[in-house]
Amino acid sequence: MGAFFQWESLNTSWQTEVLAGATTFITMAYILVVNPDILSNAIFLQESRDLFGELVIATAFSAAIASLIMGCYAKYPFALAPGMGLNAYFAFSIVLRLGIDWRVALTAVFLEGLIFIGLTLSNIRAQMVTAIPACIKQSTAAGIGLFITYIGLKNGGLIVGDQITITTLGELNSPVTLMAIFGILITSAFMVRRIRGALLLGILATAILAWILGVAPLPSGILAFPQWPSDLFGQAFVGLANLNQIPFWELLAILFVLLFVDLFDTVGTLAGIGMKAGLINDRGELPRASQAFMADAVGTTMGAILGTSTVTTYIESASGISEGGRSGFTSVVCALLFALSIFFIPLISGIPPFATAPALVIIGVLMMGSVRSIHWDDPAESIPSFLTLVFIPLSFSIAEGLAIGFITYPLLKSFQGKMHEVAPAVWAIAAIFTLRFVLMALQIGG
Repeated sequence: MGAFFQWESLNTSWQTEVLAGATTFITMAYILVVNPDILSNAIFLQESRDLFGELVIATAFSAAIASLIMGCYAKYPFALAPGMGLNAYFAFSIVLRLGIDWRVALTAVFLEGLIFIGLTLSNIRAQMVTAIPACIKQSTAAGIGLFITYIGLKNGGLIVGDQITITTLGELNSPVTLMAIFGILITSAFMVRRIRGALLLGILATAILAWILGVAPLPSGILAFPQWPSDLFGQAFVGLANLNQIPFWELLAILFVLLFVDLFDTVGTLAGIGMKAGLINDRGELPRASQAFMADAVGTTMGAILGTSTVTTYIESASGISEGGRSGFTSVVCALLFALSIFFIPLISGIPPFATAPALVIIGVLMMGSVRSIHWDDPAESIPSFLTLVFIPLSFSIAEGLAIGFITYPLLKSFQGKMHEVAPAVWAIAAIFTLRFVLMALQIGG
């Protein structure tokens, strides 16, 4: 095993790798609660045994499969799970906002995974990474952070609807709101003290206090033998039969957003944690990057079959790297722990939705850091970036924010006299989004 994972050349050991894998799992384990909570807004059945439990299994198994592939095939200490932001896009934009059946939405995620596999096997992926403007990538990450934060504040009752001002501050005397405020404060305290697993600890602390005070009912148990997610498994194939319910241009836009966010989220994460682990070579490249992308692509495809949204590489992998994880065995350990977590579904299911609000808010804070790299003194870049950033949360759709950014960027660059800096791929994407808006306007007008 040591020879396969090259422990000697990487100056590591099985003890270090096990500790690193456990650390990565602890910092990522919040996704076992947050992802089912978000997806359950859109994935629902008339008669479901325990849909939340099935979503936990789908989340855990998709993370385990993708992380196992990353560890054994790419041999990197990077863990994967259903991505934040993409799960919100799946639930709130595709299913709820567009009114698309959740099975068809899973089919779209499945197709995105297959496309990602094809792009990974070809050189098109590298060309896409180079062609897309950096400012659009960075503002998209920040916009998704605001989007996630908005969902968290809504779940915690801190932001509520209002007929006059659209949204307003929630009732501060509400027990749910007070629990969310406590959770945000305690999670922030864990973060500033740099405590491992701060997000998970914040969720648990909020839930435990809510159970003690009677704000939320106690979980039915702690351990139980899980049931196979028969209501979710394979529904992506069922959705294939109804794929024609999505207009072609709408389907194209959905696939592009899923692919775009997954692609550049993975690129940025691999570059960041690869640099931290000292795995980037002298040319600034990550060796075996294609294998790492393949783990992401296969994870997304398998995740859709299991019943969850897009799987991506997690920046939280840096926590395990900080503990000395350098080989793929770190990811293998994390995968095993994700697989074992399905036995704790009774405990996970008992965590109230408002307990996840602190994690969503803090994730938004972390994702906002990307705005530092935007050239705010260049209007041709700052205006499209700002529009992308604000339209994502305000329109409650990653797609709309991306569309505005891709349309305005080449136009403003042309007005600036720098049309040559715009790649042909950007013009093509802008044309697709423009045509989509035109068709939407015609449908509304008709």
